[in-house]
Amino acid sequence: MTVSVAVAGASGYAGGEVLRLLLAHPEVEIGALTAHSSVGDLLGEHQPHLLPLADRVLEPTDPARLAEHDVVVLALPHGASGALTAALEAIDGPTPLLLDCGADHRLTDPAAWDAFYGGDYAGAWAYGMPELRHAGEPGPARAQREILREARTVAVPGCNVTAVTLALQPGVAAGVVRADDVVAVLANGYSGAGKAAKTHLLASEGLGAAMPYAVGGSHRHVPEIEQNLAVAGATGVRLSFTPTLVPMSRGILATVSAPLADASTSAAEVRAAWERACADEPFVHLLPAGQWPTTAAAVGSNHTVLQVALDERAGRVVVVAALDNLGKGTAGAAVQSMNLALGLPETLGLPTTGVAP
Repeated sequence: MTVSVAVAGASGYAGGEVLRLLLAHPEVEIGALTAHSSVGDLLGEHQPHLLPLADRVLEPTDPARLAEHDVVVLALPHGASGALTAALEAIDGPTPLLLDCGADHRLTDPAAWDAFYGGDYAGAWAYGMPELRHAGEPGPARAQREILREARTVAVPGCNVTAVTLALQPGVAAGVVRADDVVAVLANGYSGAGKAAKTHLLASEGLGAAMPYAVGGSHRHVPEIEQNLAVAGATGVRLSFTPTLVPMSRGILATVSAPLADASTSAAEVRAAWERACADEPFVHLLPAGQWPTTAAAVGSNHTVLQVALDERAGRVVVVAALDNLGKGTAGAAVQSMNLALGLPETLGLPTTGVAP
């Protein structure tokens, strides 16, 4: 089974990472590579690490051209996918499987979209996190995978969202923690901010410095995290979310805590909930007790690495999660969801080893 895949937004970080993974996928033929301001350039001018594709010319993002493919990956700025997908769906003939790496189709609540993004609400698609747990599903996650197997349009999660959701949802689904006082503090690599040239993203500004951003509940990933925890069974979700840019090119280290639902729960019982949840997940790994995640262990892979601990004095469960924001946080989730939607093995073409040091 060979499928043709087009990538819109091939010159950006997300588009480049999607292409890196697709080059190693045994069932994929890479088709049109499109862009906006860099139309006519060789891909190698923007993605020099993708040598097998370096001489490919970036084409205009034309819906008719994209519709010639089996799969279209949209690696576009937030707000740009809605109009393009509407144009694709209006073309006669079968619509390709659409995978949106932007935020346009993630949120199920139009009011949340209006509050955090603004502009026209494009509607929610199948959510591209196969590991997303549904209420009453404390063991292996199956319900979301079944949704993705039937999907023809997929919204790829936000990278920070993936880290916080995968960190905390085992405890939520198992009833071990409450979600009415969740605190998440993240260290983020600069690639999560995209390629646009901005003064605060220059190396001279970022090297040797750590800088918080979107403080005080203003980050656009907040409603998406709340949405996911509610799917896992949480009620009355309250989240304090603080991301920080740190001087690394890629990676997320998320420290997430929430209060115990029952003060008598032991550390062993807490760990058991995460062990059950991670046992059969190909890309979510719970480390041995006492070993802590590092971003270096996840960079280049589709893995999320977790550790959980009970802070008995505070009565809180603390989870640390590490992942590659461009890998499992974006492109890896897109390919993983694509595999499920096409009836391919979920793990096909996805790396499980990092590139440390």
